[in-house]
Amino acid sequence: MAYQVCLETARLWLRTLDESFAPQVLEFFRRNREHLEPWEPPRPNSFYEQLEHHRRQLAFDLVKMSAGQVFKVWIFEKEDTAFQTVIGSVAVTEIVRGCLLAGFLGYRMDKDFTGRGYMTEAVDRVVQYAFDDLGLHRLEANIMPRNKASLRVVEKLGFYQEGLCEKLLFINGRWEDHIRMVKRNTAMEGQWEPGFKLS
Repeated sequence: MAYQVCLETARLWLRTLDESFAPQVLEFFRRNREHLEPWEPPRPNSFYEQLEHHRRQLAFDLVKMSAGQVFKVWIFEKEDTAFQTVIGSVAVTEIVRGCLLAGFLGYRMDKDFTGRGYMTEAVDRVVQYAFDDLGLHRLEANIMPRNKASLRVVEKLGFYQEGLCEKLLFINGRWEDHIRMVKRNTAMEGQWEPGFKLS
C-alpha cells in the first residue's frame, strides 16, 4: 500500500485499507444498507452487489490520500487484530491547503455498534490526526438537523454551529438542509510568521 496509516484508540483500530479489503467493505455496506440510506446519497444496486466497485474505490481513495486530498480510515474493534469486520469509517475529504487548510468531516457506523461511544472515540482520534499530523486549521461537518445522533458526536467533541445550509446535499432522493458544524485548530491561531509554509 502506497499510503498506510493505522491509528489506535482505547477500543478501536482506525486504518487505511487497500483494494484487498474490498470484501470486508462490501459486506459492511450490504448489512447496513437500510441503516445508512436515510443519511447518504442514492446508490445503484450494483454498489451493494459488485466487489469490483469497492476495489476501484479503495484504490482511488489511496491515490487521493497520497496526493493529500483525502484522509480516510476504516474502523475495527480492538480485538479484531486480523481486521476481518469493518464497523465504520471516518473521512476528511476535499482537503484544501494554501491559506485555508481545511477539510470536510464525514463518518458512518455499523447499525449493530451504535450507542457504545465508538463513533465519538473514532472521530476524536481523526480530528487529532487532522490537526496534528495533517496540519489542518478547520474541519467542517454538515449534518441534517434530524440526525440527532450524528450531531451529538461532534457536539461532544467541541464542534460549534456556524449556521444552516438550505438544500445543501442530495440525500436519499431529496435535497436536504444541513447544519454546518465546525471545529478549529486554535493552537494554530495567532502563530503566523513571515515565511511560514502553508502547504
